[in-house]
Amino acid sequence: MTEITTDRVVIVGAGLGALYAALKLAPRPVAVISPDPLGEGASSAWAQGGVAAAMDSADSPESHAEDTVKAGAGTVVPDVADLVTREARDYILDLTTMGTPFDRSEDGGYVLSREAAHSFARVVRVKGDQAGSEIMAALIDRVRETPSIQVLEGTIAVGLAVSDWQVTGVAVQDASEDGSQTVTLRAPAVLLAGGGSGGLYALTTNPPRIRGQVIGMAARAGALIADAEFVQFHPTAMDVGEDPAPLATEALRGEGAVLINKHGARFMQAMHPDAELAPRDVVARAIFAEVQAGNRPMLDTRTALGERVKDLFPSVARYCARNNIDPARDPIPVAPAAHYHMGGIATDTEGRASLSGLWVCGEASSTGLHGANRLASNGLLEALVYARICADGIADTLPPVADADLIEVQFADGKSPNKAKAVEDLRKTMTQDVGVVRDRAGLTRALQVIEALEAEHGDCQQFRNMCATATLIAAGALVREESRGAHERSDFPETTQGPGKRSRMYLSDALTIRAQACKELT
Repeated sequence: MTEITTDRVVIVGAGLGALYAALKLAPRPVAVISPDPLGEGASSAWAQGGVAAAMDSADSPESHAEDTVKAGAGTVVPDVADLVTREARDYILDLTTMGTPFDRSEDGGYVLSREAAHSFARVVRVKGDQAGSEIMAALIDRVRETPSIQVLEGTIAVGLAVSDWQVTGVAVQDASEDGSQTVTLRAPAVLLAGGGSGGLYALTTNPPRIRGQVIGMAARAGALIADAEFVQFHPTAMDVGEDPAPLATEALRGEGAVLINKHGARFMQAMHPDAELAPRDVVARAIFAEVQAGNRPMLDTRTALGERVKDLFPSVARYCARNNIDPARDPIPVAPAAHYHMGGIATDTEGRASLSGLWVCGEASSTGLHGANRLASNGLLEALVYARICADGIADTLPPVADADLIEVQFADGKSPNKAKAVEDLRKTMTQDVGVVRDRAGLTRALQVIEALEAEHGDCQQFRNMCATATLIAAGALVREESRGAHERSDFPETTQGPGKRSRMYLSDALTIRAQACKELT
């Protein structure tokens, strides 16, 4: 195995959290591990709604924190909610300074959208539904002109190097060639900012590479994982046969769009006082029930927006057009899709994982902000806040470094395992048995399938990382014998609203649960 020693901080991932942290670490030398060209392949660039922040004079960080805690169904850490929401405004102003073209009113104020479970319009947006791509474009411009940042495009992280519970580096491979020889980058610190796990599901809004690999590699290295069972399913992914599924942003419902079934009947009014703007878990389950009943749920923008939808939400209009849907005249078919992983690598309030030398920010982390059900548009906000916190923590921990040589990685060819069918089987299993509604039989069956797939394809490091995260999700869901937030157990149907415990689990614990489940089936 080839090793390269560097003085650069290694950042795994190239989305919002990764790039923002790299900029905040400047002029300290960093290396950003990006499987795809910058701006491609990261969930951040696909985010439509925007960044939640109390920007209106009538709103407040306290109200934002209160909504966050309420939406999280009893497992949000209040101190984390206070920390993140208190600083939200500063990050909007910082992104504006960096060149993000947020939508502005004639008087120069920020145009704010209201999304589900927010008591106030506080989602700062760009061009209606293009916040993620526009914020990323602004950050990429800054990254390209910052000499301390080296981007290793076409490189994917597959593991962590650990010695005595200290992370000492990252194992990487050629992202375009499965099975290439591994190169280990020995680094003074590692920041994981490589996204969540939505792509582990057959129906997802996440980019194809976002399949739990970063969480899995940390778990395999011995890091503590928290709240793995809490996977958020976005209620209104477009049900048009695309993989990944295009997203019909929640802001559409904020503008008055309604949910109907094939009979033209609205169904959310009977489900929750806030109807279409109920918390995401409530709306997702209602839509899922309509799907199961064969009632073809749809998002109707005709009355609320009409032709305006095409100007206000150009991404949605584009997705509709390529599927022969005119949203001014036709309702948009929708279904719940895996969208955001509230769980992940457990961190403290400084963004540090349980392994020394390892920091985590963004969707790969579990900070305690999201609880069992993330409040809409808090994802990008958390990534920004903890990217800076991690950058500050790394800078405070390491001695100053003025410069570092560029990393030159050359990958030797290796055996290329064909894992496409195995990934397909894994994704189908997760959607079928670890999806919107779960029960003991399905979760037990899923764990058996995951074990069999891993046993057959364990020679592929990327697939082992996927299986590790899938195991943690299913095992966590099996032992949480209640319905709470996005975690719905049909065999424990009474939804728990009061205070609850966060789950904490090592991969070894999850593997024990998996082995017991497999023994139970045999």
